[in-house]
Amino acid sequence: MKRIGIICKTGVPEPTEILKVLLPWLRQKGYETYVDIETAATLNIEGSQRSQIPSIVDIIIVLGGDGTMLSVCRLIGDKKIPILGVNIGGLGFLTAVHKDELYQVLEKVLMGECPVEERIMVTACVHRHSECIAEYIAMNDVVVNKGALARIIDLETHINHTYVTTFKADGLIVSTPTGSTAYALSAGGPVLYPTLNSLVLTPICPHTLTNRPIVLPDSVLIEIVLKSQNEDVFLTLDGQVGFSLKQDDVIKIRKAPFKAKLLVPCEKDYFQVLRTKLKWGER
Repeated sequence: MKRIGIICKTGVPEPTEILKVLLPWLRQKGYETYVDIETAATLNIEGSQRSQIPSIVDIIIVLGGDGTMLSVCRLIGDKKIPILGVNIGGLGFLTAVHKDELYQVLEKVLMGECPVEERIMVTACVHRHSECIAEYIAMNDVVVNKGALARIIDLETHINHTYVTTFKADGLIVSTPTGSTAYALSAGGPVLYPTLNSLVLTPICPHTLTNRPIVLPDSVLIEIVLKSQNEDVFLTLDGQVGFSLKQDDVIKIRKAPFKAKLLVPCEKDYFQVLRTKLKWGER
């Protein structure tokens, strides 16, 4: 582990200030560093394209929030590069390391003393007239939802080619265990332990109140057919990437053939994260 990539949240000054100390610290220890080109420009140093960094490094440090972390997980895809998330954003479910702990945790990471958690990801393919016209990777969730002014939509849903129901709702969320504490939780879904091999199907504001979230094995194929004529319906990946859908489009969602590898601080556990981030036990 000699080559370290660093990808930062853009538009905020904090990563630049951290890197002014972090880069000399790493180089003094003999590590090669590759900083994303946007951040490198603020330091007046040579940078690397974000898309190229996963191909040339052994580990990636993310300085940002969960949004930056999600984008890096999708960027890495099948390259099996471990990621250390350092939280300089808001909630920080995925970026579990506080910036004040950075050097303490990094020492353990570089000595190989920090465990790696593997998290499932999903792929989503949009089929129009039997042709796949768009394909995506998601770490948290795949969401089919209507625009702000659109009426309720009809989403015919199949699991392993077996008809389940046609949801009449504002939308439908297919979430990984990692994403169970994101949009799916807000829509009434359950919290899943992040290393489970499961998916959660959660309707958004269903017209029929008995339409409840369902937990599925991650081996299933989920097919969602947009039956409504409404033009204002979108497919959204991790809340960051979007695609406009048309009537009779079929979205096929399944577990990705690879997993994200997250470096987890030894002294932290998932329940501590839940207590802190969701304020469990507080009054």
